Amino acid sequence: MASTITVSAVTGEPGYSFSQPRQTIAGSGITQHAGFYPYTDNGGSTLGISGSDFTIIAGDTRHTSGYNINTRYAPKLFRIGGEGPEHKGSKIVLSVVGFAADGHALAERLDTIVKMYGYQHNKPMSIAACAQRLSHILYNKRFFPYYVTAILGGIDEEGRGALYSYDPVGSYEREQCRAAGAASSLIMPFLDNQVNNKNQYIPGSGTGHALQQKPAVPLARKDVEEIVKDAFTSAVERHIEVGDGLQTMIITRDGIQESYHDLKKD
Repeated sequence: MASTITVSAVTGEPGYSFSQPRQTIAGSGITQHAGFYPYTDNGGSTLGISGSDFTIIAGDTRHTSGYNINTRYAPKLFRIGGEGPEHKGSKIVLSVVGFAADGHALAERLDTIVKMYGYQHNKPMSIAACAQRLSHILYNKRFFPYYVTAILGGIDEEGRGALYSYDPVGSYEREQCRAAGAASSLIMPFLDNQVNNKNQYIPGSGTGHALQQKPAVPLARKDVEEIVKDAFTSAVERHIEVGDGLQTMIITRDGIQESYHDLKKD
């Protein structure tokens, strides 16, 4: 997402979100008065990888505004559904990155809808139904969208890992892996190589166009956990908006296992 930092033509000072000073367009005599811009990008990155019987979603905990670190622990992963405020029994996780306030609002709204479904139908909402419902929530706000990139993870009705990625206005697809946020351009090529086997071919399968693409098969859970750690360890070396801590949630038939690991803090 593009930065919302602007520079005033009058003062030369950066303007953030709600306090943008009056500007005069050079040579036109037109004055643009302070405008209302409700969005900002609070940095950070998330990723998700689905396996044969699990899904892993992870995100860093740094919260930024420009070059400022607001807090070193701002979770971007949220349990959805389950019972009570502790989400007991939940098997769905939503990750959001972008504008933190919109992320929290979206997570609360989806959580409420999933819980209401459970109360009304006396059964938990499936991950496929939850994915479609999240798409509707985002699309209904398309004229004033949630300024976030969402990734939804869970276990489908066949017991396989399920991962869905979204754009801010509700378009979504099921994928094997996806990265989002500030360092997505650094993490996604790594996932394409290690998980999706992009541009990798079966040795001895031919030459030129006869080469056969190496299939992308679900990886073992231990391997995926190592890939997640390696992805973020690498990203924090190259991006100032990512770091501090790594929050990881592993979703299986038995529920959600959460862990936390330290990352670089500078």
